Amino acid sequence: MPYPHLKTLRITCFWIAASAVLPIGGAAQTPEQKSPNTIPALPAPAKQARSPKAGAYYHFALGHLYEELAGVYGNRSDYVNKAIDNYRLAMKDDPTATFLIEDIADLYRAVGRIREAVEEAQNALNENPDDLNARRLLARIYTQEIGDAQANHIDEAMVRRAIEQYKIVCEKDPKDTESLVWLGRLQRIAENSVDAEAAFKKVLAMDPDNEDAITGLASVYSDRGDSRAASELLEKLTKKNPSARAYAILAGDYEAMHEYSLAADAYKKAIEMDPARAELKAALAQDDAMAGRYDEALKTYQEIADSNPQDAQPFLGMAQIYREQKNFALAHQAIDKAKELDPDNLDIRYSEVGLLEAEGKTSEAIARLKDLLDSTAYRNSSDADRNVRAKMLEQLGLLYRDNEQYDQAIDSFHQLAELNPDLASRAEAQIIDTYRLAKDYAKAQQESDAADKKYPNDRVLEEVRAQLLADEGKTDQAIAQLKKLLDGKNDRETYVAMAEVYEKGKNFGEMDKVLNQAEKLSQAKEDKVNVLFLRGAMYERQKKYDLAEKTFRQVIDLDPTSAEAMNYLGYMLADQNVRLQEAQDLIKRAVNLEPNNYAYLDSLGWVYYRLNRLDEAAQQLTRSLQLKSTDPTIHDHLGDVLFKQGKIKDAIAQWQSSLKEWNSSSPADIEPDEVAKVQKKLDSARVRLAQEQDPKNGDRPQKP
Repeated sequence: MPYPHLKTLRITCFWIAASAVLPIGGAAQTPEQKSPNTIPALPAPAKQARSPKAGAYYHFALGHLYEELAGVYGNRSDYVNKAIDNYRLAMKDDPTATFLIEDIADLYRAVGRIREAVEEAQNALNENPDDLNARRLLARIYTQEIGDAQANHIDEAMVRRAIEQYKIVCEKDPKDTESLVWLGRLQRIAENSVDAEAAFKKVLAMDPDNEDAITGLASVYSDRGDSRAASELLEKLTKKNPSARAYAILAGDYEAMHEYSLAADAYKKAIEMDPARAELKAALAQDDAMAGRYDEALKTYQEIADSNPQDAQPFLGMAQIYREQKNFALAHQAIDKAKELDPDNLDIRYSEVGLLEAEGKTSEAIARLKDLLDSTAYRNSSDADRNVRAKMLEQLGLLYRDNEQYDQAIDSFHQLAELNPDLASRAEAQIIDTYRLAKDYAKAQQESDAADKKYPNDRVLEEVRAQLLADEGKTDQAIAQLKKLLDGKNDRETYVAMAEVYEKGKNFGEMDKVLNQAEKLSQAKEDKVNVLFLRGAMYERQKKYDLAEKTFRQVIDLDPTSAEAMNYLGYMLADQNVRLQEAQDLIKRAVNLEPNNYAYLDSLGWVYYRLNRLDEAAQQLTRSLQLKSTDPTIHDHLGDVLFKQGKIKDAIAQWQSSLKEWNSSSPADIEPDEVAKVQKKLDSARVRLAQEQDPKNGDRPQKP
């Protein structure tokens, strides 16, 4: 090799080259003497001393100097261009210096000129197909362009290209553990868990203590739902090589498995080994909060705040805990303190929207979020800013939808698609769901058909399409649509979607079968709880009340915070008019957990009706209708309460609204027996009202 290729030797080359080409007695101004805004220059080699080799050394050294300056000054384009120009001149003077192509490509990669970086790396491979450094560089370029796996935004073509290059590198250099680790990571992103496992195990066969390979293999096990194998592997790592870094890695993997209490315990050990790392304390507080250990989390956040009174983040963490505890006054105090310390922080301002939503102040939350979007309208210059804005636009659409402002919701989702075309299919799915919730099934179908042409292979849109078919009562077609999505990667979610379709179609035998399949694939606690809940609902729909109660109690035992199970069980008891005090207690627990859930408020109103607490029943049902005016059951329940209170006209109005909502429901959602009951009550009430208003009967008050 004509030139030292190692970065550590390049500065030596520079001084050798510079002394060789400067005339005796001459002096060059050093870069430090120049202004940062002025490109430093060295004189060209003296003509009498110039030779191709000397010129090549000179341009090589000068190119390296400009590369170093580019790094110092934030990859300034003028320094980058000068570095590349000099590397090219070095190759012109010495055509054997082809290794500089890789340096040029790496420079292009570092400054984000990806197309040019790829071209240079490909040129190097055209010169020498066995140039593994060029292949490694090309793989790094493709990896850099993959996207964000955490946000589920992945360029699969880039993943495949990076894997292809790393495969060749690892095949020709099987001892390259770094490339093997990257190959394992990429195979995991591509959801090729067998190949990912094989790559990590090859590394461990050569280097049993390789932390990257151990954590990578643990992540593969975690993806499969085998949290025990993952945690055992990571625990061995921390025992064998206990360090703050190892415990932090262990905590991160516990977080990925949603084992937040174990993650918090791992962070505690990391802090014991390295108390100076403040970020570990913040992670500990967050995981304690996620595990429901609120007192410990608040204590840690307070310690962080005391140690750095100007840090707004601990107050934001406290506000989130107070919100979970439904202590809204303290939550507002904490957010106000955070805003005082960091008034321009988007996370803090956005958290206030979530707090207002949790309080049931949806209109105020919408107004605050609109103000936030307006005030940041011109900040979306970077990808990070656009991602934040996209998140806020989607949340605004959801708030509008919850507030039954369907046109405004659809407009927000359209803005989301315009802002980030990569999220356009997701926005389309939200639009279709909005039309469904608005009971505008014709527009939902029209939007779905258009989206299917634009994004024919989008998984989320395929699921939404299946839901629409189920709404129309086309159960077999919906199931056929979902079966196409069974790919061995997301089968559990697909089986759950199939169960919901079968439930809507009242095909409980097939629902039971797909729930069995989903249960086999459920490893995480929340997944098991989800399947159990659906099974309980299936039993209740079949009027197998004993089995339903047993199943819902299993859900509550597994997850004592499952408001959904508490509400369902409480409502089931109230509807049968049995054990009403127990029903009330269960539903109240659900309402305390989610005070603005319209379904839970309806259940509470219904149990009060059963207990003959009519004023309280009317209050809860009225509040429920304010949150969801299109639910026929709530109108029916309020009609029953009003009729019993002797308010016949008001009861008639509610039963008329109930029938109207039933008539606008999807074919699959209509319950003929329930419709018949409402119609019968309405007819009887009309007769009763006519009798009471008949002059022959005199002016009599309404009677219950």
